[in-house]
Amino acid sequence: MASAEQLKALFQSHLDRDDAQFHAVAMQVAAHEAKLGHGKLARELRALIDEAKKKKASPENQFRPVPISQPKGELSALLAASYPKLRLPDIVLDQDIYERLTRIIKEQRQGAKLRSHGLIPRKKMLFVGPPGTGKTMSASVLAGELGLPLFVVRLEGLITKFMGETAAKLRLIFDALAQTRGVYFFDEFDSIGSQRGRSNDVGEIRRVLNSFLQMIEQDTSDSLILAATNHPDILDYALFRRFDDVVRFKLPDKTLAIRLIKTKLAAFPTSRIIWKQVAACTKDLSFADIAGACEDAIKDAIVNDRGKVSQKDLTRLLLDRKASRPYKDSSTAQTTV
Repeated sequence: MASAEQLKALFQSHLDRDDAQFHAVAMQVAAHEAKLGHGKLARELRALIDEAKKKKASPENQFRPVPISQPKGELSALLAASYPKLRLPDIVLDQDIYERLTRIIKEQRQGAKLRSHGLIPRKKMLFVGPPGTGKTMSASVLAGELGLPLFVVRLEGLITKFMGETAAKLRLIFDALAQTRGVYFFDEFDSIGSQRGRSNDVGEIRRVLNSFLQMIEQDTSDSLILAATNHPDILDYALFRRFDDVVRFKLPDKTLAIRLIKTKLAAFPTSRIIWKQVAACTKDLSFADIAGACEDAIKDAIVNDRGKVSQKDLTRLLLDRKASRPYKDSSTAQTTV
């Protein structure tokens, strides 16, 4: 029989309408019955759980509006939910990346048409590139454009030192994405996706990677799975073929840098600016660096009662960002993508 704690967890998850937690506890009960030698009961419980999951994922339920709610139970420590409003016109990105995101959005919006021809829309993407180049923002844009919640995986809640526990938590995440359609974002993915057999390899992480490979291979949900890393060179090679596409982000060139600065300063007056001179100060800076320098320039003008952002202030703050960034060798960062 189920323990008192398992019964309480079942009732609580039912009251919370937390299907992922309910199914997880029910599977624990089935496993417990199997250990006690009650094989028939365990099989019947598993069959009931599988049937419930199938009904949840049935075509009439797949594209219903996603409820605006936060993850409950164990999932609250594993996923952070938000509902981004960002759209493609709101951001400045390289044209190639812009086109790739547009393709993902179009395929997702016309998923039914693609499936009618035996095709599956892109939904498993790997984002690689230096910090501050738009990987996280692109995840927000995809969620915003598709009207889906963005679920960011909390790595600090996922990875534990106990054998088997991390893989079990990973299973909870994949159960959740099968039941609640959304954009599921694994940031700093190299922490669980590094190459097996490296000199600093940890046994538990190796088992987690193997579990992830199996789960993403078996995933048939309508959720988007995004993974991002600043270090694609240390990812296990088997990961790359599990994703539908690899999107490579890079530092902005001078043209993109000026576009971004003009966008960020559009709502605040500026003095006469020689853009060619400003562009020279953006070399080796990321999109995030440049955006931060623009915001600093506006704040500096406001607190010092200056009505305009000057070229002198803007270039000074861009150079300050360059001097204070933690990564000194940007050329190395670019070659990794």
